[in-house]
Amino acid sequence: MSHVIRRVDYFYATVKDQPGEAYKLLSQLADLGVSLLAITAIPVGPVRTQLTLFPSDTRKMEAVAKEAKLQLDGPHPALLVQGDDELGALAAIHERLFDAGVNVAASSGVVTKNGSYGYVLYVRPEDFERAAEALEL
Repeated sequence: MSHVIRRVDYFYATVKDQPGEAYKLLSQLADLGVSLLAITAIPVGPVRTQLTLFPSDTRKMEAVAKEAKLQLDGPHPALLVQGDDELGALAAIHERLFDAGVNVAASSGVVTKNGSYGYVLYVRPEDFERAAEALEL
């Protein structure tokens, strides 16, 4: 199985749940030179959306957020898996975590049309180092 697993950081940003709010934040980050590895968005109540932003450079995200006075919560640790899509690829990763007694609190993934995938895993902070060890990071 061909994949790469690495530690990544993420930040939360909460915005109004209305058209254009994610665009405003994402375009601001792009204008400031922040490259993102991944993003998720979920509703948090009737009028707010929480964006989870995974920057390629945590220090740059922190500096840009401070300078631009962006309200971000983080950094928080996560695991990013990228690899060639094949049957059972994610099951093998979850098996290693299961064998180490680590619960996956949340995850999100996508497969591309050219046969690769990206998968973000969230584990509890107290389990993070054990998860990293189980995944040989």
